[in-house]
Amino acid sequence: MEAPAAPDALAGPRLVQAYRTMVLARALDERCLSLQRQGRIGFYAPHAGQEATLVGSALALEPEDWVFPAYRELTVALVRGVPLQGIFDQLFGNARDLSKGRQMPNHFAFRDQHFVSASSPIGTQISQAVGAAMAAKYRKGSLATIAYFGDGATSSNDFHAGMNFAGVFRAPTIFLCQNNEWAISLPRERQTRSATLAMKAEAYGFPGVVVDGNDLRAVHAAVRAARARALAGEGPTLIEAQVYRFGPHSTSDDPHRYRSDAQVEEARRRDPLLRLKMELVGAGLLNDEAEAKYAEEARAEIAAAIGQAEAAAPVEPLSLFDDVFARPSRRLEEERAACRAELEARKGPA
Repeated sequence: MEAPAAPDALAGPRLVQAYRTMVLARALDERCLSLQRQGRIGFYAPHAGQEATLVGSALALEPEDWVFPAYRELTVALVRGVPLQGIFDQLFGNARDLSKGRQMPNHFAFRDQHFVSASSPIGTQISQAVGAAMAAKYRKGSLATIAYFGDGATSSNDFHAGMNFAGVFRAPTIFLCQNNEWAISLPRERQTRSATLAMKAEAYGFPGVVVDGNDLRAVHAAVRAARARALAGEGPTLIEAQVYRFGPHSTSDDPHRYRSDAQVEEARRRDPLLRLKMELVGAGLLNDEAEAKYAEEARAEIAAAIGQAEAAAPVEPLSLFDDVFARPSRRLEEERAACRAELEARKGPA
C-alpha cells in the first residue's frame, strides 16, 4: 500500500522551522560523533540521513501522544520540546541528568514530553508501545503511541508479538520502521524475502504503508493519517520509511567493513536536508545568508550546551539509593548510611 498524497500541512514558517531543526540535528550528530571519538562521551548512535523522517513524524504527533524510541530519536525529543541542554546532560551523565547517570549515553527519557526511555535490546519498545496504547484505550484517552525501530527489529520477537496483539485488539499504535537497508552489518535481503517491510502488517490485519523517508511532507502526512486512524478506533498502522543512514550504526561500529563508500555517496545525493533546502530556496523562503545563519546558530547552541554539561557537577553517589522503592526499606537505609560513611572516610580529615 502506497502512502497517501501529502497535504500542504507544512508550509511557510512551519516548514522553515522544520528545516532549522534538521540543521540542528545534523550539526548535533556530527558533534556527538566527535565527542565520542575524543573520549568525552562513551557512546553515540548517529542518525544523519534520517532527519526528515524524525522531524516529519514528530511534527505529526500531539503533546498527549507517547513516544517509544529505539536509540537514535533524539531529534524527535527536540521537536517535542526537550531542551538541547537536557540532551547533553544525559550524554555526559552529570548531576542534571534526569536518569541520574544510570542509563548509557544516547538512551534518553523525558517524562514531561512523553518520551519513554530507550533500551538496547532490539524491539522491546514495540510491545511496550502497544501496552501503553491499550491502557489509554481502556481509560478512554484520546491519544496514540508511536514505536520507532529499524529494519533489523522486524526480525525480533517483540515485533511480531506486538504487531499481532495490536492488530487483534485494534491498539491505537503507530509502528514506524526506519528501513536503513542494514541491520548493523546484515543487509536487508538476507533478513527477509518480503518485497517490503510494510507488507508484513497484512498478516496481522492492518495497513502497511511505504513512504520516502527523505520526504518530510510524505512522512508527516503518513503519520498524521495513521494517528487519525488510530484515534478513530480503526487500529494500528505500520509505516516503512525508506531511509539511508550516512554514518555507522553506532560508535562501536565500522561500516567500511560491509558497505562501500560509493553506496554511501549515492545515498547522499538523496540527502533530506538538501531536498528540503532546494524546496525552500525555490519558494523564496531560504537564501545563502539565512542558511549560513541557521548553521552558525546551531553550532553555537550546541557548543554552549556542551560547555554547561561538562562544567556541571558529577552525579551524587548517594543518588544510587534513590528510586529503588517507593518507601525505602530498613536494609536500603542501612546500605545508604554505610556508603555515606565510606565516602566520608575517603575524604580524609578536613
